[in-house]
Amino acid sequence: MSWSSYGSFLVFATVLILIPGPDFAVVTRNTLAAGRARGRWSALGVTCSNAVQGVAAAAGLGALIVRSQPLFETIRWAGVAYLAYLGVQAWRSASRGRYAPLDDDADTPSGQALTGFRQGFLSNITNPKVLAFYLAVLPQFVGGSAPLAVLLVFALSHAVLSLGYLLVLVGALNRARELLSRRRVRRWLDGLTGVALLGFSARLATERL
Repeated sequence: MSWSSYGSFLVFATVLILIPGPDFAVVTRNTLAAGRARGRWSALGVTCSNAVQGVAAAAGLGALIVRSQPLFETIRWAGVAYLAYLGVQAWRSASRGRYAPLDDDADTPSGQALTGFRQGFLSNITNPKVLAFYLAVLPQFVGGSAPLAVLLVFALSHAVLSLGYLLVLVGALNRARELLSRRRVRRWLDGLTGVALLGFSARLATERL
């Protein structure tokens, strides 16, 4: 591994992370719905999923999943269904327009934390494009015969970068939460988030991976 290739990978990964996707939508909605702690748990769920897929790709399991078309398609359609489910939930929330008042979320109930983590993890683990990213991109920076340790460093670096970005996003959203959680604004945000999640679901369903 050369430091130049590692630096180039970090720049490339950062650019991709900054492009809004399903993870951005899920973390945003959880932060606005229940505050900073649930948003952080959502970000942690996304990161754990990234780490699992990165390790799988580095160990060679990712290639087996991609080559097993029935398994790959099962994961993809599970992702399509889950993103659509979250999108419909956001629309229902916008339609009802009933929101609990803001409170101090320092002590997040375990159920809220689990919900945030589950949504972050599932929205990412059922997205086969993440696994395809590791399989397609890592060899471009480390070569086809890199040792497992090097592959793990690259893959887990991407997961850590993603966590850092999502935590910054949660912090920014939490600071603006009082304004963004006004009923009218919140309904618009839920509606737009629902559209985004359904759009990601449709794109995942129609894209050829």
